[in-house]
Amino acid sequence: MAAKRARGQLRRLVYESQVLRTNPLGDPSERDLWCYLPPGFDESQRYPVLFVLAGYLGRGRGELSDGAWSPPLDERLDRMHATFEAEPVIVVFPDCQTRLGGSQYLNSQAIGRYEDYVCDELVPFVDAQLPTKGDGHRGVLGKSSGGYGALRLAMRRPGVFHGVASHSGDCAFDLVYAPDFANCARQIAASGGIDAFLEAFFGAPKKRQEQIEAFMVLAMSAAYSPLSPAAIAGMPADPDKKSIAATFELPFDLTDLRRKDPVWKRWLANDPIEMLDTPSHADALRQLRVLFVDVGTRDEYNLDFGARRLRAKMDALGIRHRYEEFDDGHRGLSYRFERSIPLLSRMLT
Repeated sequence: MAAKRARGQLRRLVYESQVLRTNPLGDPSERDLWCYLPPGFDESQRYPVLFVLAGYLGRGRGELSDGAWSPPLDERLDRMHATFEAEPVIVVFPDCQTRLGGSQYLNSQAIGRYEDYVCDELVPFVDAQLPTKGDGHRGVLGKSSGGYGALRLAMRRPGVFHGVASHSGDCAFDLVYAPDFANCARQIAASGGIDAFLEAFFGAPKKRQEQIEAFMVLAMSAAYSPLSPAAIAGMPADPDKKSIAATFELPFDLTDLRRKDPVWKRWLANDPIEMLDTPSHADALRQLRVLFVDVGTRDEYNLDFGARRLRAKMDALGIRHRYEEFDDGHRGLSYRFERSIPLLSRMLT
C-alpha cells in the first residue's frame, strides 16, 4: 500500500478593511482570506508567502475548488511538496471580487481601492497573523486578470513583492479588449442604454455569453477610466441609488464605435506594455528575484500575441524573466501553477 501523502492545512482568516469601507459599489469590507499552510507546518518556523490573485469573475477561494478533472490548488500544492518540487510555502487567496465581477487589483473611484487593500492591508495582516519571512520573501501570481494584477502590483509597488508569475495576464489592450467593443455597443443599444443593460444583467437568472462579454467591457471601463473624484462626489452616497454607468467613461462611441482617444489613453496607461515606458515601473521589475510569464498559443483573447509584445519590450529594457508558451487556450489553466509555484518557492525561500 502506498504511503499516505502528507497534507497541508487550510486556515480561514477574516479581515475588516478600512480602505474598502466606503467603496462606491457597496461591496463588503469584511472578507475571508483563505490560507494554505504546507505539510509539516510549524508555527516556530518562518516561510515565504505567495499571494494568488483570482481572474475576472473569480474570487480567491475559487482556486480551492476542484473540477471533474482538475484538483484544487491545495491538492496540487500537497503534491508539489511531496515530490520536493516546491519548497514549503504559505499561499494566501485574497477576495477582491466586486459587484462588477472584479477589481483588476487597482485603485478606482468607480470600484474601490483594491491595490491599497492588497498591498497596504493584507500584506501586513498576513505577516502579523502567520509566520512569514516577510519582505524579500513574498511573491504574487495569478491567471488572466490575476496575472495582470500580479504584474501591475509589482510595477506599482516595488519592494512589496520579490517574485511574480503572470499566467495569460491581460496586456496589449488593443488585442484583448477592443474586439469586444462592438458586441458591447450592440448589447447596450438592444437594452436601451447602459443602466437598462445593467438592470437586466443583474436580474437575469442566467447570463448569456454575449451579455457577459459586454458586461466585462463596462467593468474594465470602471477600472481604467472612472470619472474624477470631484464628479463622483456629487452623486448619491447610497450605492443602490447611484447609477453605475455615471461613474465611468467608455473608450468608444456607442453609435459608431469611434475611439475616444482621451479615454483610450487612460486605458493604455494601465496596459503593462505601455506601463514599462515609465522608468520606475521597469526598474521595479528589474529588482525582482524572479519573473515568470507564460501564455497559451490558442488564447481566445489574443494574449499569445500580447505576451510576445510584452516579452519583446522586457527584452529591450533588460528585464530578466522566464517566458513560456504552451499549447492551450485561456481557460482551465490552474495546472500552470505547477510551473510557477516551484520556481517562486525556491527563489523566495
